[in-house]
Amino acid sequence: MVDWEIAQRHDLPLVQVIDERARMTEQAGPLLAGKKVSEAREAVVAWLREKGLLEREERITHNIARADRTGGVIEPLPKEQWFVAVTKPFVLERSEIPGVPTGELITLKDLMRLAVEKGGVRIIPERFERVYFHWIHNLRDWCISRQIWFGHRIPVWYCVSATNPSCQQPIVQVDAPDRCPHCGGEVVQDPDTLDTWFSSALWTFSTLGWPDAWDFTKQQPKPGTDLALYHPTTVLETGYDILFFWVARMILMSGFHLGQIPFRSVYLHGLVRDEKGRKMSKSLGNIIDPLDLIEKYGADAVRLSLVVGVAPGNDIKLSEQRVKGYKHFANKVWNIARFILERTEPFPTDTLLAKEEQELSRERDALIASVTEDIEAFRLHLASEKLYHYTWHRLADEIIEESKPILAGGDTQRAASRARFLRETLSVILRALHPFMPFVTEAIWQEGKLGDKRAPWIMVAPWPTPEVA
Repeated sequence: MVDWEIAQRHDLPLVQVIDERARMTEQAGPLLAGKKVSEAREAVVAWLREKGLLEREERITHNIARADRTGGVIEPLPKEQWFVAVTKPFVLERSEIPGVPTGELITLKDLMRLAVEKGGVRIIPERFERVYFHWIHNLRDWCISRQIWFGHRIPVWYCVSATNPSCQQPIVQVDAPDRCPHCGGEVVQDPDTLDTWFSSALWTFSTLGWPDAWDFTKQQPKPGTDLALYHPTTVLETGYDILFFWVARMILMSGFHLGQIPFRSVYLHGLVRDEKGRKMSKSLGNIIDPLDLIEKYGADAVRLSLVVGVAPGNDIKLSEQRVKGYKHFANKVWNIARFILERTEPFPTDTLLAKEEQELSRERDALIASVTEDIEAFRLHLASEKLYHYTWHRLADEIIEESKPILAGGDTQRAASRARFLRETLSVILRALHPFMPFVTEAIWQEGKLGDKRAPWIMVAPWPTPEVA
């Protein structure tokens, strides 16, 4: 590859010495033509030795690219490909991207850089912005064609007219032409497919009705369409390992086609590794199937094990024991709900809170305010951890234990005050936990008949604040 780049810089002629059957071509010379690559190497060494040109022989260890499936050595070949020119200036007819004016010359490379640099797209955690800019700074033209059988075909056709063989101009359009628009001859489509990342880079707007939902005359989405209502999206959540492969290319495509950023925030999670910190692979036999864990411990337990205490952009060591621990927490939430619903039912719901319950309510509300602030700042690992510790160690271990003699005692006014606090707290905690464990909380909400006409389902219930607690 280095030799190729040197040759390109110095305008050296292209000489292809290996064909697609891994045989040496005629251009390799009569000594090697038709030989396998491995045979050709031996022949060259033998020729050098015969001519007295071989200075010495020594064994060295070096890197060889091999195919994932077959293990065969990969030999780079020069082939005609389709590229996206990332440094070629063009006029952006419409722009809502900060730092990118409408109607001025811009390159795709600068468009991707400015979208993040000027605050249009926020990357979380912030340290990955440096990684993003490093990619953009070193960006080269993007090869978008692949010689594989699956994927979107390249939308290019070629004239194969027998009467006009000189008609070589490619026809680039979405729909297949019936005949060549230049000479009327027959056409064939390019056999290559588009790079997978090219197709997936269209995701944010192609799923919302584009191109049918786009007014190409006015360069804007058609009113009332999903594209007009929901683009740009608010948050994209994905792994940090595809920050450039997917995220940057979505910014490229959305910026070029719509003059918009595709999303306002990018939340990057880490890689899920095994309990020893190794990357999961079939060869190591350390893959943990999430479906097996869900079947054994429930979806909420798996969900919590991937969120609680895991900061954005940090890898996680996942083990079955970790998931099992959050299964116990799901059981704890069930037991808390069962106790509160059963033991507070006899008491009126409109009782005034006593001073002690008012203090407990302020403590609970302060927790929810802190959790809300964490969620809004994408500190999901802290928000979930705070809810976990309050629910288990404060509510279950302390408040409920001290509530048992109060609810069973002879002071009905005191018991009613504590009962109201516990019922309100159950509602608040379930709503706060719902984004992190949606299935258990929804089931408790339904079975406990905690909803009303405004919120029959917990998923549409208002977020708990002191005003709506």
